[in-house]
Amino acid sequence: MDHFTPSTDPVLNSVAWSAIVALLPLLTFFLLLAVAKTKAHVAGGFALLVALVVGILAFKMPAGLALLSATQGGVFGAFPVLWIVVMAVWLYQVTVLSGRFEDLRRVFDVIGGGDVRLQGVLIAFCFGGLLEALAGFGAPVAITATMLLALGLPPLRAAAAVLVANTAPVAFGAMAIPITTAAGLTGLHATDIGAMVGRQAPLLATFVPLILLFILDGRKGLKDCWPAALVVGFSFAVAQFLCSNFFSYELTDIMASLVGLGAAVLFFRFWKPRGTAAARDRLGAAVAATAGGTTSKNQAPGSTGAGSVATLPAAGREGLTPARTWLALFPYFLVIVVFGIAKLWKLGVDLPAALAATDVKIPWPVLHDALVGADGKPLSSTTYVFQWLSSPGTLLLITGLIVAVVYARFDDHGRFSMTAGNAVAEIGRTIFKMRWAGLTIITVLALAYVMNNSGQTVSIGVWLAGTGSFFAFLSPVLGWLGTAVTGSDTSANALFAKLQQTAGVNAGIDPNLLVAGNTAGGVVGKLISPQNLAIAATAVNLDGQESVLLRKVVGWSVGLLLVLCTVVYLQSTPVLGWMLP
Repeated sequence: MDHFTPSTDPVLNSVAWSAIVALLPLLTFFLLLAVAKTKAHVAGGFALLVALVVGILAFKMPAGLALLSATQGGVFGAFPVLWIVVMAVWLYQVTVLSGRFEDLRRVFDVIGGGDVRLQGVLIAFCFGGLLEALAGFGAPVAITATMLLALGLPPLRAAAAVLVANTAPVAFGAMAIPITTAAGLTGLHATDIGAMVGRQAPLLATFVPLILLFILDGRKGLKDCWPAALVVGFSFAVAQFLCSNFFSYELTDIMASLVGLGAAVLFFRFWKPRGTAAARDRLGAAVAATAGGTTSKNQAPGSTGAGSVATLPAAGREGLTPARTWLALFPYFLVIVVFGIAKLWKLGVDLPAALAATDVKIPWPVLHDALVGADGKPLSSTTYVFQWLSSPGTLLLITGLIVAVVYARFDDHGRFSMTAGNAVAEIGRTIFKMRWAGLTIITVLALAYVMNNSGQTVSIGVWLAGTGSFFAFLSPVLGWLGTAVTGSDTSANALFAKLQQTAGVNAGIDPNLLVAGNTAGGVVGKLISPQNLAIAATAVNLDGQESVLLRKVVGWSVGLLLVLCTVVYLQSTPVLGWMLP
């Protein structure tokens, strides 16, 4: 097969017309999802078809290469992305099978001052931020969405809350891999980019808990609980700034999440929320006792899907003991320990490097040799990396197996009939339940790879970069767009970091600022990513209602993006230039 080099102006030799045509697959997806209200996997399939047609006819990509790009994207969507999500939901299901999730609800009831709204904020924002720091790639959304549903919160509000909460930590997610990726592609220093992001993202993080209160309980929730939300958001933001600028950008979200949670615990010693009981009734989160146990008003009794609340026998409803508290929190402490060791352990042996050495790099057949850059060399994106051991999904599997063994051992004399065999069998049931969400993830990643490899995505970026000094305002839009399409801030930086650097040099703008803007812009694009929408909808038993969820969160995404665009633009001028390091 002949070589193919992506071009940014194949349509009428015009970057503008090429970019407009390149937007067709994205417009197809979002119109089908938000206007026609089709299911996400159907919208993804049609958008993929449009991307193939545009890539072949408009961007002159050989049909064989376009189809091979789709297959590589689909495989990447299945592993590691879908693998991570399945394992995250499965880990939650293990806690449900064991009955320990009901104890976890009681633990958060104590931490959150008994207020379900503040419990939701702490889980979605602080605990979700911790998971994003360690795992990323959809795991925080999957786990925290099921936790919020288990609290008894309405499914749609729970899903919307975790999506918005997932914005704050994304730039430093998965041990800050988006920043590390951008540095590797541009030659800029990762510490400089991280410091710059640490002067942008915290501005949003300060107010995200307030937004979560509004999503969960409207103006009444804000009126009753705003002091606690502001304390959590402000402490998280300060820790983000300090850690990214003066300590370690890789550990930023871990420190910020722990500081935010600690600040909440201290604040609740001196302050109590108002309207707690009324809010629980208003949200339908009251727990009704039944002959067989407890079920939420928002969860049908006997439900066994992801997000279901465990049915406890009468003997399981007594108060918490220290042992039960520890066992309820054990899976999440273990997640921190396992991921912390895998990502940070370098005493005696460099474990992160050892795990990375097990990755299998597979040049995608035919595509790797045929798809080349302007320098005639194969593009790195055509090499598929099979992370069979280092993947966050595999680490979650290891965590879940340990949890299953421990829970089977300490099963309170068979009270829950929990066995390791039951836990392993649940993997198959989880995969079956997530089959449509999985299909959505696979088609969306196939769409992203076709758009990337054919030149459609870069064409859009080059078009936006032609606006001169005003590009500083548009810089976050590229990160927003890239993350919305791929579901990954890392991927958005892989697409546009070099472009941002080049545009900055040409326009006389600090390249670090623009690359940081791309990274920060990605955080507000993730909540409308089809991949994340599918994950959140599936986790709260709203399969096929991704379009409803999109309408619920798209306004927040665009609003936060405009704020960030304004901040980055002003940082490129004397108005806010003093904020830069």
